[in-house]
Amino acid sequence: MKKFLTLVALFAMTLGANAVEWVEDYKIDYSQNTGFPFYVMGYVPEWIDGVMTDFGANYKYVAVEGAQETSDVIVKTQGNVEYYKIELAEPAWHQYFIADGIPTELDGAYTVKAMVKASEACTINVNMGWGWNEGQSIGASVSIGTEWEEVEWDYTGVGGTSCNLVAQPGSSTATIEWKYVTVGHSKKEERPVEWLEQIVNGNAEQAWPAWALEEKDGINANWRGDRTGEICAWNLTMGRNFDDQNTVISEDSPRSRPFPADIEAEPGNESNHVFAVHMTRIDKIDDDNSIQWSNQFWIQSPQAWKSGTQIKVHFRYKAEKAAKTATQIHKQHPSDYLHWEAIGDINFSTEWQEFDKTITFNESQGGGWSIAFNLCAESTVDSPQEPNVFYFDDLSWQIMKLDEGYFVASQNAETGLEYDYANATEFVWDADEKAFVATVGTKGDEESWVNEVMISTVRGNDAAFKGATLKPTGSVEEDEWLDYTEGSLAKIKLPAAGVWKIYVAPDDRIMKFEKIEGEANKEPIEINPNPTVVIVNGQEREYTEAEAEEAGVDKPENPGQAWDNQFFIVANRVLDAGEVTVLEFDYESTVDAKTTTQCHAMPGGYIHWGCIGDVNFTTESQHFEYTFTVPNECAGKDMKTIAFNMAEIKGACVYKISNVVWKLEDETESLIDQEGTKNFFVKEGAGTDPYEFGTDPNGINNVMKSNNASTVTFNLAGQRVNKDYKGIVIKNGSKYIAK
Repeated sequence: MKKFLTLVALFAMTLGANAVEWVEDYKIDYSQNTGFPFYVMGYVPEWIDGVMTDFGANYKYVAVEGAQETSDVIVKTQGNVEYYKIELAEPAWHQYFIADGIPTELDGAYTVKAMVKASEACTINVNMGWGWNEGQSIGASVSIGTEWEEVEWDYTGVGGTSCNLVAQPGSSTATIEWKYVTVGHSKKEERPVEWLEQIVNGNAEQAWPAWALEEKDGINANWRGDRTGEICAWNLTMGRNFDDQNTVISEDSPRSRPFPADIEAEPGNESNHVFAVHMTRIDKIDDDNSIQWSNQFWIQSPQAWKSGTQIKVHFRYKAEKAAKTATQIHKQHPSDYLHWEAIGDINFSTEWQEFDKTITFNESQGGGWSIAFNLCAESTVDSPQEPNVFYFDDLSWQIMKLDEGYFVASQNAETGLEYDYANATEFVWDADEKAFVATVGTKGDEESWVNEVMISTVRGNDAAFKGATLKPTGSVEEDEWLDYTEGSLAKIKLPAAGVWKIYVAPDDRIMKFEKIEGEANKEPIEINPNPTVVIVNGQEREYTEAEAEEAGVDKPENPGQAWDNQFFIVANRVLDAGEVTVLEFDYESTVDAKTTTQCHAMPGGYIHWGCIGDVNFTTESQHFEYTFTVPNECAGKDMKTIAFNMAEIKGACVYKISNVVWKLEDETESLIDQEGTKNFFVKEGAGTDPYEFGTDPNGINNVMKSNNASTVTFNLAGQRVNKDYKGIVIKNGSKYIAK
């Protein structure tokens, strides 16, 4: 039966309710697959009786096509791509997807549950990612036992609307088996929203209008026109609608062009009509290897969607032969590519299947009009797919009915007042101010005072609100107009808690904040560098596995790590995600050395790999200054420490850091004491624990030596001694027993 989806209520709930329900957002049961169903990142888990099996770091997998190495064992993916399984002489680092296309909300918190076991107990990292740039993933340590067990772990501060999970067993040789993975979250009741159908003729029961089928010089050029949104289904098939003279389309090369999809009677069910794509030829489009999108299908929207927009997509699909397709977001004109991420890969079978998904356009997808299906996703130039026919029916593209205008939600984390997006206050026009105006907080009610707001151009559900926010280009100063920009999840910190009147002037793209009552604004204070001179005696470490292999030596029993030597700057309080701080210090070392940095809770409590970037020490004194915004990955994780990994180089090195300043960008707070050592911790050598600088449990005072200090020796008191001294000594940053 056809689906005519017009006006549908998503929730039947009362505004202001606080009920919470558990929502399962994603589940993959690996027993439903016959091979690895995701993008291959160099390692291919195998299918054993419906269980996804990682045979550990002793193996690598090489694509059969064009392989330089072979073996007697061939592993096939779900898409029947073949890989040789090759045993390694030494373990190699590996990773692989365990889930993809997980629908998520900005700033969301999610719980993952997986049925998993290993041949030996191990702990692996699993990243939840929404992109491949810095800061677009969150890591979690997952402990796996030797018996089947449902293991749980959590992520907070998700920064994307479609995520994947990547397991990183690294160099572990344990065999890890996976039965299923589910992802869900606790969801509060939200403002009731409605969904409106946007597609006309999604059921293929009407013929296309005459104009849509018109040709000029044998070419249908409507795909380049302004009426593309009136046709909900477009095709591109090689050899058809071919513009060999390139006289109609303004393109650089002749090629096959899109055309309104064929409407045909469904085979075996003549009373029903479907959209059909006859893929009879597979050729490259350009000089690059673009064969995968040489045949395409589009579900076209009647309009463009801005960042933060949520849509519900539904369609039925099948093919004459089973095949996997990839999907993209395109602009108004079919084949005008915008973004690689849409609704994930779609696996066609010879039976009808139904697809339903709610997606949110992210900042990179804003302005998108259509979902493009790359029908040759499994093809290569040397191994193209067989001809096939793809069928689509019951296309439905629904848009959430949103209140449009300007809306503000607020919070005060110090008092526990939380954002209430459902009841966000609407701005009203003030003719005198020539701006939209709204007030947050209630005069005379201190419990209602707020110190942070989010301003959005829509009000619907929480995700829609957070996806369409406005952000001033600088820190808020009371009664000063600030330019603003559009973006997602923009949280605006106010100078103090109180009742605030907010102005938005969209014509000039400026906003202003006026405090009606509340706490006194924080004023800048005098912040001086902490004069402590911190010396870190970085110990020579073991080879890493990669270094050992490169050097042609045996792998160490305990391979070296970049964090075998560390320096930590610890704030006096936990920092919130989004807080903007400034870090400064002077630094030098006895040899040139790069250090990487991480976010920690207390020293050693790793949270996130992304922090202030790399710091390159040299034998010359330098000054470092960096504006550091606490990343979303640290939300709710008690971040208060910047960790420097001082064993990126293998050799011993003595590091000197002094005159440290760590402050809020507005200079209203110093995050560390301006004297003393309690904010500085060091770790010297693998297997040792961090300790406060100046309180070495072994009673060793740190000593900074010159670049030519290889012949200089110190005792445990930090005093220089001659070559005849007997006992424990320090030389080139390492401790030895002199006999």
